[in-house]
Amino acid sequence: MYQINNTLTVADFNYELPQALIAQTPPASRGQSRLLHIDPQDRFHDLAFPDIVNLLKPNDLLVFNNTKVIKARLHGQKQSGGKIEALIERITEPTRALAHLKSSKSPKAGTRLVFENAFEAEVLGREGELFDLRFPKNVLDLLDQYGATPLPPYIQHEADSSDEQRYQTVYAREPGAVAAPTAGLHFDDALLQKIKAAGIDCTFVTLHVGAGTFQPVRVEQLKDHTMHAEWYTVGQETVEAILQTRANGGRVIAVGTTSVRALESAAHQGGLAGPKCPRAHSADTRLFITPGYEFQVIDGLLTNFHLPQSTLLMLVSALCGLDTMRQAYQHAIKQQYRFFSYGDAMFIAPRA
Repeated sequence: MYQINNTLTVADFNYELPQALIAQTPPASRGQSRLLHIDPQDRFHDLAFPDIVNLLKPNDLLVFNNTKVIKARLHGQKQSGGKIEALIERITEPTRALAHLKSSKSPKAGTRLVFENAFEAEVLGREGELFDLRFPKNVLDLLDQYGATPLPPYIQHEADSSDEQRYQTVYAREPGAVAAPTAGLHFDDALLQKIKAAGIDCTFVTLHVGAGTFQPVRVEQLKDHTMHAEWYTVGQETVEAILQTRANGGRVIAVGTTSVRALESAAHQGGLAGPKCPRAHSADTRLFITPGYEFQVIDGLLTNFHLPQSTLLMLVSALCGLDTMRQAYQHAIKQQYRFFSYGDAMFIAPRA
């Protein structure tokens, strides 16, 4: 495992963002976003998102994260009558899950919680900041019936039926995320077909994005940060697609930072199946990617704009360079790009 640069601090990844540039709603339709292209000479090009087809080459491989956002937010009350809000972080068994609980006083083991005036869940104990809850029926079924889509904290409206559809990629398959892999929100079926028709291949990994993706880094020195854990799967089909891409002289382009974490984690934890290709692997990952990291698998990245001082911004900086990242974000602010989950995108082209 690589050593994190001892000189890097959280302040190195700060920037001032006008509140008006935080996208509160998605564009009218998928693919109507803007695209900032950072070319191999670190020049910036202002494009429309569908132009991504022209930036890719035949034999390139796009790697998407096919996790599916679950309706992870529940409201209810304790036996005492006090209000409580739950955000399911991870389903551990069909009827058990780890959750963040927000209430005036933390409930103890044995406490029964009534959610949505419809069913009870029992607090079994704690695992760090998370609470172990047991549900009366299948957790996913209960969430699908009673839960709400867990929008990010910077989106200021309650989730509605539109968010249920738009805060989800069109290729979402594997339930388990509490936040969307937002770089994928720009793609619709028509664009995916156009990409395939251009000779560009597509494959999928799964990484269940956790609420920790929005948590700020609370230490000054990056080397002191403990990354939140997320479960990922890189299947054999994806490994074979990468091997074929390498054989054909193509490039591996990650769609979103979550795809990066899955691929790079598999390379570290499962090993390599060939040149710049991970073995098939599934596990929890706490991989923390910062400037100085040597990428094992990916060549380029399509991503949204990320929160100041976030681990996602640090990952992007590792790929394009800290100075280039700073300049790109200042360019985006000056050009009035829309930021964060429902915002615009950036394509970091592979370097020579």
